[in-house]
Amino acid sequence: MDEKKEEIKVEEIHDESGKWPEEWPVIPVDDTVLFPQMVIPLTISDKKMVKLVDDALSGERLVVIFTTKSEPKGELYDVGTSAQILRMMKVQEDQVRLLVQGVARMRNTGITSTEPYMKARLERLYDKVAKDKEAEALIYNLRNLFQKVLELSPNIPSELGTIALNIEDPGTLSDMIASSLNISISERQDILETLDVKARLEKVMRLVTRQTEILELGRKIHTQVKGEIDKTQREYYLREQLKAIKKELGEKDELSVEIDELRAKVEEKKLPEVVNKEAMRELGRLARMHPSSAEYTVARTYLDWILDLPWNERTEDNLDIAGAQKILDEDHYDLEKVKKRIIEYLAVRKLKTDMKGPILCFVGPPGTGKTSLGRSVARALGRKFMRISLGGVRDEAEIRGHRRTYIGALPGRIIQGIRRAGSNNPVFVLDEIDKIGADFRGDPASALLEVLDPEQNNTFSDHYLDVPFDLSKVMFITTANLLDTVPPALLDRMEVLELSGYTDEEKGRIAQKYLIPRQLIEHGLKSKQVRFEKKAIQKIISEYTREAGLRNLEREVATICRGIAKKVAAGEMEKFVVRADVVPEFLGPPQFYPEVADRTAVAGVATGLAWTQAGGEILFIEATKMKGNGRLLLTGKLGEVMKESAETALSFVRSKAKSLEIDEGFFEKNDIHIHVPAGAIPKDGPSAGVAIFTALVSLLTNKPVNSQAAMTGEITLRGRILPVGGIKAKVLAASRAGIKTIILPKRNEKDMEEIPDDIKKGLEFKFLTKMEEVIPIAFAGKGSSRRKGRHA
Repeated sequence: MDEKKEEIKVEEIHDESGKWPEEWPVIPVDDTVLFPQMVIPLTISDKKMVKLVDDALSGERLVVIFTTKSEPKGELYDVGTSAQILRMMKVQEDQVRLLVQGVARMRNTGITSTEPYMKARLERLYDKVAKDKEAEALIYNLRNLFQKVLELSPNIPSELGTIALNIEDPGTLSDMIASSLNISISERQDILETLDVKARLEKVMRLVTRQTEILELGRKIHTQVKGEIDKTQREYYLREQLKAIKKELGEKDELSVEIDELRAKVEEKKLPEVVNKEAMRELGRLARMHPSSAEYTVARTYLDWILDLPWNERTEDNLDIAGAQKILDEDHYDLEKVKKRIIEYLAVRKLKTDMKGPILCFVGPPGTGKTSLGRSVARALGRKFMRISLGGVRDEAEIRGHRRTYIGALPGRIIQGIRRAGSNNPVFVLDEIDKIGADFRGDPASALLEVLDPEQNNTFSDHYLDVPFDLSKVMFITTANLLDTVPPALLDRMEVLELSGYTDEEKGRIAQKYLIPRQLIEHGLKSKQVRFEKKAIQKIISEYTREAGLRNLEREVATICRGIAKKVAAGEMEKFVVRADVVPEFLGPPQFYPEVADRTAVAGVATGLAWTQAGGEILFIEATKMKGNGRLLLTGKLGEVMKESAETALSFVRSKAKSLEIDEGFFEKNDIHIHVPAGAIPKDGPSAGVAIFTALVSLLTNKPVNSQAAMTGEITLRGRILPVGGIKAKVLAASRAGIKTIILPKRNEKDMEEIPDDIKKGLEFKFLTKMEEVIPIAFAGKGSSRRKGRHA
């Protein structure tokens, strides 16, 4: 410690004795502001600053402290504080520690030198003191608030409260309090630069008030947290004491009781050996965990799933074949092929009790009763019914589940459905299997390969359970509108049963027996209040709907029921008879008209038959000619296969031009345009070949096609007619459109067994093998088209 020089008293520096230096050595500091009369420690490690300290100690021990700005970095504030070095201690060769006391506020009037250290000329700043009652009130309030800060803040020495009470000078009081507060450098500098003592007191007052609010809020939060911690600790100690007491009394704690209950349930469940072993292993892990552990919840949830699944629970099948047939007939009209298959299953199940469940696939247009048929099958068998929709499913985990390592993991939809059913032999409907997607998360259709394979699904393994579950007793029924998008490997595992559309006669019977009674109940009407005449129902079917299924028909019936309900609720009538002439009153003008005769009245138009996922449709093929150089134009949003059929038909017509009595030079001078109306709807497939050939012959021979005839079939360049699919749906569409003669490929003659007898009675079928055979039938007179065919 260097004490060679006698300390200069502050009072001596403040007088006019001439000891005031002209140039002051400058010590810049970053993180503090020195106030007059205040004492602070400083650490100096810069060589220049060490030199400055040595020179100051050899003289009057006077320096000036300036705080540096943060922006721009390194620049000094204009106002600083002159200071006296009270003590100095060397820590290392180039590092010293100082204890300095502020003397007076000083303004920098100019830097005089920077070497060997910074020096500056200074201007002394004096406080502006105004003594009045307001200033006294500020001093009083400031002292009280500062006492409160000292009480709330354990880091500030309590002795400062006594010092504050003994300081009479208001400027010194505000400086002392500002130096004690936890405020920013810029706020401290602002106090230093404020010469008006009253304004300085007000600023310090605001800062003290803010500090008080912060400290009070902090204490409140601390009290709350401490209270919660104390409560938690108290509960923990009480629980531990309770455990100890129960142990002394020979009683078990809650965790042990829960583990014992779970072990008893596992033993009572009589799980398969593999499953029982896994459940016991998981139970052992659970017993070693603390209930607050995250793994505890995962293991407990897994055991709940194991215990909730029906490993051995099943429902007894209703083996009364006559009763099952009655239930199926009550719920659905026709669908004889499907009903026959269910009755066959019941018969075999009666003879062989351990028979595996069949995998059926109902395929047909929308609205034909595929999903509701599954519910009827469950009712007929006396089994639980479960249904999940696969439309738009793209994640394999939807079928197989997630592994337990994932947060929120669950089994797949199959296991979830089995759990909800509560039996291991429900009727399980997988709806819309043709609309499954695939992306980076896997292919759900591939995951279904194991589910829908009777040879594999007796050991189905869900990723979540990770133990085999027997699905062989489940009767799986899948539904689809078309089979084109179903993977071949998946399709091979299913027994496909087609549900074609309904005839107008069948729709009428279904409406009377099922749709109308259901809609009357839905709309609060009684069967005695409303009666639908048969002609009214036929009018709705023929003029307001054109579909293979029944949904639109039921919507139209519902519309009429709503209109009647409105009249009954208004008191206009009590009973109502729906006749054909009042149908437009509820449904508006007819939506569909017989248009086959009008469309085919001119040459170049033929009626084809098409099949879509919504059922059968009639298709008009239009052809026209114009001057050109032999080009073929094809429009109507046709697919590649249909375009090739048109090119094949034209090539055959050109090759047979002479026998068809067509000018052979015609093709070199003219263009031909083939168009299929409803141009916004994509069309593809080879079955329009015969109709395109007929339209071309009609155009080039200028003979209109028989308006009562429709045709379908694939063609070859050699003039052969090949078989096509969807015959039943196409025939039903032709019947709805009023067609009388249907031209079909010879090899489709076997499909006539599927056509209802009442439809066959009103139609004439022509089965052909060569394209030339089409001409005499397609261009026959009106009388000829009504002749009875060989297949009635």
